[in-house]
Amino acid sequence: MHTLGRTGVEVTGLAFGAAAIGNLFTEVTDEQAHDAVSAAWDAGIRYFDTAPHYGIGLSERRLGAALREHPRSAYTISTKVGRRLEPAGDPTGDDLANGFAVPATHTRVWDFSADGVRRTLEASLERLGLDHVDVVYLHDPDDHAEDAFREAYPALERLRSEGVVRAIGAGMNQTEMLTRFVRHTDVDVVLCAGRYTLLDRSALTELLPAAVERAVSVVIGGAFNSGLLADPRPGATYNYAAASGELLDRALRMKSVADRHGITLRAAALAFCAAHPAVAGVLVGTRSAAEVRDCADQFAVPVPEAFWQELRDTGLLSTEEPS
Repeated sequence: MHTLGRTGVEVTGLAFGAAAIGNLFTEVTDEQAHDAVSAAWDAGIRYFDTAPHYGIGLSERRLGAALREHPRSAYTISTKVGRRLEPAGDPTGDDLANGFAVPATHTRVWDFSADGVRRTLEASLERLGLDHVDVVYLHDPDDHAEDAFREAYPALERLRSEGVVRAIGAGMNQTEMLTRFVRHTDVDVVLCAGRYTLLDRSALTELLPAAVERAVSVVIGGAFNSGLLADPRPGATYNYAAASGELLDRALRMKSVADRHGITLRAAALAFCAAHPAVAGVLVGTRSAAEVRDCADQFAVPVPEAFWQELRDTGLLSTEEPS
């Protein structure tokens, strides 16, 4: 277990990302979603992350229902604010334009106002069936920086001081604004997706050193860069788009090194993310019990130092990076 910042909130090194059980890209049944959460619990995972955005509330409802079987004090849960859900005027069609295979019953409204933060969190608690969550992140405030820093962040501070939440932060797919949160606010944790992996180490430049300096925890998402590091092959995706030939070649070279050392590239990708001293947990999105068990198994694999050294010797990893 790792503690988030100075909060006392504990998370497991491997965390369950619940976007997939919100029908990310393809449908998942209620039973499959429940089985995935149960498999995570059986594997020792005790940190679960969700958001209203994921399946316009479906992820929160399913996660809350599955976790109701366990003592509330036994797990840590995070959700996000910034996208407020409003009933659709014409609830027909699906939400696939936003990435989720669910009926378009609601629309998302970007809302980083103080009132929006509270309203969004209240609705999330209702869907989750909980009276509190442990962590709340500002969700993708990329184009809403002024409102995020002027209204939403202070609102999270007030919620933390009131004891409504125990830890606050921001979650994004970039490092520049996350670094600003770390350096200029009192966040406890930031969730950085896809920017500290075997293929994209941009978080190493400023974000991770700043987090160490300020004693802010980092949760890493997107360890596989949406697929390329899980299964490098022609047609694999990198950050949800087709991987370039150069990136595919780099991933295949890493896989060859992993094969020589008797491990999988998946194990190496997860171990790399977890190794940095700023990192409290690695968040993996899984849609089935089998995927959960595989991730847990790979996360537990010891990666030999000789593997990292060969990556350095071949220029696939720089010498100063943790491993």
